[in-house]
Amino acid sequence: MLLSLSLLYVGAVLCLNGLWLLGRIGDKEIWVINVFSGGVTLLISLQMAFGPNADAASVKGAALTLLFSFTYFWIAFNRFNGADGRGLGWFSLFVAITAIPVAIDTLQTATTTWGVWFGLNWAAWAILWFMFFLLLSVQKQIAKITGVAALLCGIFTGWVPGLLLLNGALK
Repeated sequence: MLLSLSLLYVGAVLCLNGLWLLGRIGDKEIWVINVFSGGVTLLISLQMAFGPNADAASVKGAALTLLFSFTYFWIAFNRFNGADGRGLGWFSLFVAITAIPVAIDTLQTATTTWGVWFGLNWAAWAILWFMFFLLLSVQKQIAKITGVAALLCGIFTGWVPGLLLLNGALK
C-alpha cells in the first residue's frame, strides 16, 4: 500500500511540475505540492527503512524513493531562494544514472505485467531526470518538452498506477 500512496503523489507532483514548466502554474505556488509530495515520500521511506518489517528489499526501496523526495524538496527550496537550478540539474544527472540499472534490473526480474510496467516507469523517470539535467545544468532550451514529459510521466508512471494499486487492480 505504501507504493500506491507514493505513486499517487509522485503522479500529482510530476503533473503539476509539468504544468509549471509549461507556464500554467507560478513559481510562488509550485513549492506547495513539491513540499507535500516530498514529505509523503520521505515518511514512506522512513517507514520502509526503519519500520519493524525493514529488510534489505525495503531499505533499497526507501533509498530509491528518497531520490524522489530530495528532488521535490530541492525544487521547492529553489523557488524560495531564487537559485538557477544548476545544482539540482547535476543531482538529476546522478539520479538518471542511478535509475538506469534499476530499470534494467526491474525489467529483467519482472514476472508480471505490473513488473514490466514498473521497469518501464524507471526507464521513463531516468529519461525525465536526464531532461532536467539538460534543462538546468546544460541550460538547453527544452522547458516545454520537459514539461510535457513530466506531465505524461505524472499520468502514466504515477497517477494511473497509483490509483490502480490503491484500488487493487494491480498486484
